[in-house]
Order: sequence, then structure tokens, then C-alpha cells
Amino acid sequence: MPPPVMSDRGTKRTAAPPPPARRFRGMEEVMRDAKRVDPLTREGYSEVRCEQCRLGDGENELVLCDGCDKGFHIYCLRPIVVRVPTGSWFCPECQDSKPLTRFPITQTKILDFFRIQKNSTSEIKCAPSEDIIPDGKKRKRRWTPLARQKKRRRLLPYIATEDPQRRLQQMASLATALTSLKMEFSNELTYVPRMAPRYKNRASLEKEGMQVLPKEDKETLELCQAMYKRGECPPLMVVFDSCEGFTVQADGHIKDMTLITEYTGDVDYLKNRETDDCDSMMTLLLGVDPADSLVICPDKRGNIARFISGINNHTPDGRKKQNLKCVRYNVDGECRALLVACRDISPGERLYYDYNGHEQEYPTHHFV
Repeated sequence: MPPPVMSDRGTKRTAAPPPPARRFRGMEEVMRDAKRVDPLTREGYSEVRCEQCRLGDGENELVLCDGCDKGFHIYCLRPIVVRVPTGSWFCPECQDSKPLTRFPITQTKILDFFRIQKNSTSEIKCAPSEDIIPDGKKRKRRWTPLARQKKRRRLLPYIATEDPQRRLQQMASLATALTSLKMEFSNELTYVPRMAPRYKNRASLEKEGMQVLPKEDKETLELCQAMYKRGECPPLMVVFDSCEGFTVQADGHIKDMTLITEYTGDVDYLKNRETDDCDSMMTLLLGVDPADSLVICPDKRGNIARFISGINNHTPDGRKKQNLKCVRYNVDGECRALLVACRDISPGERLYYDYNGHEQEYPTHHFV
């Protein structure tokens, strides 16, 4: 028994017993109690089969779910996965949340989401049939057929839907898609810390030079940006397809050479995104020095361009679907990427575009 201990006030108390000595298990005891596991061999990997096509070929394009350990070919998944993910990946059945199907179509929330300047879209007048430039003058359009045109074709501003309630539905469909991917709406290029700074976005660094956006087309671009800030969005609707995921379709007639939207998102160096999983990156600058090359990354911020589908450049049927062209321009010394209609687009038709003409450099083989 431990001896009594005198306290400061002279009273006696018993000292606490020392803690028992900690006993460590020996390796022999640990190995004796451990359960035997069959060794992992190369043959074990060969037994993995795709849950969709039931084939085990194409190992380089076979991904395993981190939740259920089932295998899937990236081209058998719906929506299709363009690249093998570098981080954790879960199959559609193991995903915690499903894509949103409806955004609360409250006018206040929609205007808040897109930071519309006016309090009501009912007061907004849509763009007239003639182009209006900032100085208030009107500019006539050229309606001459393409085969007879000798001069350069000008960009046309999109014509917003006249019905304000329909415009709210169009914006709600985009807000639904952005919210589902936990993205913020941004209708311009964004520059964030630890990525490429704005002064690195210089068109003069383009490898073979970049075409300058003419003054008239620049005015069209500024007009479209001003229209969007007032709540006059392009006549487009974002819909969810079980095969292609979120995609965009025309919600009205769109004429050839109409400026649809600018491709927006975070600007980063290409070298930082060479192993990125984002399937919607867009080339912004191809520098003479590869270290200067920039890409647009709409993974955290972006606009409706994020959901417009790319075409399968490797099949004739894929190329037939193309109705948009992505063109990079020098705008006031900076690189910008614009999506422009390359033919007339009918209501209900889905939008597809190419990748700056560098079809062979982007993996579009499995695009539908």
C-alpha cells in the first residue's frame, strides 16, 4: 500500500497508485491473430470487367469505382468520361447526390444568381432586328448569300426571347446546371491567385499570331455583354441528357454568324493542367514558348459555354452535327475565345462546336 502524503494544510491523503506498465504485443502474436489474405497478382486485375459491356479489354480506359470496386470503360459511362480520372472516382450508383433537375424559378433568386442590374426583366426590351452600337447609331446587316460575299462577314448579336417569363426559364436552366456542378456564374475570364495572372494573357505571344477582332465585331461583343447584364440572355436552354449529361439546345431561331457567347472561366497555365480531369478546358493561348500557353478552366466559374457539347471530330456524322465554331481573337491585346454560329440553327437543335481547329490534339474519339 502506498504511504500517506502530507498536504499543505497538514491533513493526510493517500498517494495515487502508479499506472500499470503498458504491454506491447510481439510480432509473432500479431501474425498469429491476423487473417490470411490472398496475394494480389496481375491475374487478379485481368478479371475486372466493364459493368456495361461486360468486356475486360481496354485496360488503359477502364476505371474502378472507389465505392463498389466495379469497373467501367470511360466510353461506356453515361455521361461519357473523356479522360481517366486522376483522383477518387465514384460510379453513378455510388454518387451521393444526383444532378439537380429544377432550379427554384423565383425571379429574385434568378436575378440574384446572375447579378442582373435591373429589378425586373419585364422592363427589358430585346435587341431589335438591326444592330445598335453604343453611340446609338444603327448598322445595317448584310444579307447577301455567302457565295456572293466578297467582304468579311460580320458577327451578329443574338436576339433574346421577347417573353420575360421564358427568359427566366432559360436562366433557371443554366442556374440548375451550374448549381449541380457547384459552380459560380461568370460571364468573363477570371484570374485567381496561384494561376496565370492577367498580364500573361497577351495575344502577342501567340505562336503564329492571332487575328484581331475588328472594331464592328468588338462593338457586337460589348453589346451582347451589356444585354446579358440587363437580363437579356441568348435564346438557349440547358437540358439534362442521360447520355451526354447537361447539354444546350436552341430555344429560338439563331442565324448564321450570330455571336452565341464568350468562353469563360479561370485562366491557368497549360502546364498546370496537363493531367487535369476537367473535360471542358479550352485553349486560350498557344505560345511560342510552351510555358506561356494558357487554357480556360470552367470548373469553378463559367457560363453557358461550359455545357455546350464538343463534336466527335473523328467521324463524318460527328462533324455534320457541328453548328458552332470556337474562334480565338485578339481583343485589345488580350486573347478571347468566342462561340459563333457557323450556320442557321433551328429551335430545339442541340449545339455542338469544335476545339479551335486542333481536333487531333483533344480526345474526342468517344464523344457521341
